[in-house]
Amino acid sequence: MAEILVLGAGLNGLVTAMLLAHDGHSVTILERDQAAPGDDAGTLWDQWQRPGVNQFRQLHFMLPRWRTLMQHELPDVLDQVIASGGCRLNVFGELPVDLTGGRRDSDDRFDTVTARRPILEAAAAAVAERTHGVSIRRGVTVRGLVTGRGPVAAAPHVTGVVIDGGAVLRADLVVDTTGRRSPIGDMVESAGGRRPHEEREDSGFVYYARHFRSADGSRPAALGTLLQHFDSLSVLTLPGDNGTWGVGFITSARDKHLRGLRDASAWHAALRLYPTAAHWGEAEPITDVQVIAGIEDRYHRFVVDGEPVVTGLVAVGDSWACTNPSLGRGASIGMLHACALRDLLRDVNPDQPEKLVRRFDEITESTVAPLYRMTLAFDRHRLNELAADAAGETYQTSDASWAMSKALYAAARHDPDVLRAYASVMSMLSTPQEALAAPGLVGKVLTLGANAPQYPTPGPNRAELLSTIAAASN
Repeated sequence: MAEILVLGAGLNGLVTAMLLAHDGHSVTILERDQAAPGDDAGTLWDQWQRPGVNQFRQLHFMLPRWRTLMQHELPDVLDQVIASGGCRLNVFGELPVDLTGGRRDSDDRFDTVTARRPILEAAAAAVAERTHGVSIRRGVTVRGLVTGRGPVAAAPHVTGVVIDGGAVLRADLVVDTTGRRSPIGDMVESAGGRRPHEEREDSGFVYYARHFRSADGSRPAALGTLLQHFDSLSVLTLPGDNGTWGVGFITSARDKHLRGLRDASAWHAALRLYPTAAHWGEAEPITDVQVIAGIEDRYHRFVVDGEPVVTGLVAVGDSWACTNPSLGRGASIGMLHACALRDLLRDVNPDQPEKLVRRFDEITESTVAPLYRMTLAFDRHRLNELAADAAGETYQTSDASWAMSKALYAAARHDPDVLRAYASVMSMLSTPQEALAAPGLVGKVLTLGANAPQYPTPGPNRAELLSTIAAASN
């Protein structure tokens, strides 16, 4: 069994460490932020400081795919989230019966457990701390990589890390789970290696979000899907823990006319224009309008031109690739990636470093890279659509997959079978190809959705939205 260092005690780092420890590895998690979580949800939300995670108090939601994986691999984490006030719900069963056609036995797959990010992370940390073979060290900053001679002449072989004060921590394998801001590419280059292949671009979205709390612990009724698309923006309505929830507008960062949504009065006036979401703002706000922008799409590959750029080190989850978070896929992709690493280490030991890096690259490209590419394609189309909205035009593209996704979204409002297919894709339970494979389903989608309005859910046009924001901001 191996001595493994996991860099970063976010959700993906904690999950990775527990999966590896359950297989008998000795795992130490190194976390830059000093403060440890408590066990009170109110204190966690109000006081736990995680400056290394800029989206720590932004909108979060855990998809049914994540819940399914956790139920199989780490059920104690789900139990801890529930014990901390987390929300257990069925994302399909929350919808009105006239949309779903009533509950079916197969709808159990849409069950999930969710909470705000501090509560989720604290729950995972609590379980990790009592997991045999896992040690968490907080307030430890990794300054560089320790390297030695490895099997690939041009690639440094990582044998540990250098932390504050110059101390060296040795390991058979280093796993980077430091997230979106991962410095690992710079560290590999500083160690004399070739920089990992990187694709990087601003996702182009900006979020204007608020969190709310109910007086009686209830949550608003779902009148539409969690993510709804409208002219010039999208709306997220996400249940949380302990009678809380989050609501967010997602717009293009280039749309200067919507920057008035930073103002709470304008934000609420705008929300009231959307019949399927307005009631989510009728409660006590527990945050002001939270704005986050500059979110990058990033993708790394550690085998370049057929050769590893480093051995003894792998990247998991957001450290490997990250996208616009509005689809909520990061935790599920990270969990899939962590399971893939755990499974690989059952066949390939860290003392076979070149084979390990090559095989992990192959597995990453075949299992989670397609999910990244799919998400990135959606983001690009949606940004182009928002740009067309702002210009008073209709977005046109020759990409048939985008036309099908638009038809699927529209048709889901009119047929329970199509709605289940759409929910399955959005829950990451199936790919669009898998969801549409049922006999007759493509025909339904085309009949009901191909000629539907661009935005089938009731909402304002752009002129109405802008005038409302302007009036409320004055």
